[in-house]
Amino acid sequence: MDDTAQAAGAPRQGSQKVIYAAIAANLGIAAAKFVVAAITGSAAMVAEGIHSAVDTGNELLLLLGDRKHPFGYGKSLYFWALIVALSVFSLGGGLSIYHGIAALQAPPPLEDPLWNYVVLAVAAVFEGYSWNVSRQALNAVRKPGTSLWQAVRASKDASVFTVFIEDTAALLGIAIAAAGIALGQYFGNPYFDPAASILIGALLIGAALALGRETGHLLVGESIDRDQLAALHALFARERALDSVASLRTMQLGPDDVLLAASVQFRRGMPIDEVEQAIGRLEAAIAAEHPAIRHVYFEASALRAALH
Repeated sequence: MDDTAQAAGAPRQGSQKVIYAAIAANLGIAAAKFVVAAITGSAAMVAEGIHSAVDTGNELLLLLGDRKHPFGYGKSLYFWALIVALSVFSLGGGLSIYHGIAALQAPPPLEDPLWNYVVLAVAAVFEGYSWNVSRQALNAVRKPGTSLWQAVRASKDASVFTVFIEDTAALLGIAIAAAGIALGQYFGNPYFDPAASILIGALLIGAALALGRETGHLLVGESIDRDQLAALHALFARERALDSVASLRTMQLGPDDVLLAASVQFRRGMPIDEVEQAIGRLEAAIAAEHPAIRHVYFEASALRAALH
């Protein structure tokens, strides 16, 4: 069974909604942060502007990868998600830390922080909306009793969990920036602001490492989870034409696209038409119980053994 026609269908609407929401939020926020940073000289606001600008570019990369190879080339999405993780590390984290260190050496004078707070509050609203969209997408596939982080670890849709991790980092970054500006004003100390910029950079590096870990596993070929694999073994065990199941190997090709290579032993001496019927029953059962498995291959040695 190799349902490539189904795999080449329209882009996933849920993932597209998550990406569009993130782009709309980050684009306007980045512009506002840079304008206020230029007015107030806040290093933390510069770091936040860099953060939002990088996030916007990241989501555009995810959209490019998703549209160019929506299903049949699902691993391209994982590749672009890995590029996103690298860009968060090199551009977002690196530039924020560099700017913070430079500002520590010559901290800008304290200015009226009102517009900083206004922009950060607006950013929190938009980032919160984008975060909630990605959270809902994760909740739709989250197993009962599991946390959101466990849902991220289990998710195979890089466009969703990438936006969720980025937005989580963005909300934490906003809190750090606001705290740095407020503490600087309260104590009359200009060093809190650039210190916040460095903390935001460290936060982005942490987010990049988390993204890199998740997307790296998917890119090199992650299997389906243990519960799904156990259910798959139970499905094969019900087929009366099989003597044994040596191994069932799976690979995640895309968010909803799994390859299965089955090493099984059919009963010896079965007529070819009975072997074909057994394969048809297995394919139908897999399609009904595991719709994400779109490519099923039986090892040739198992077929040859059945015919001798």
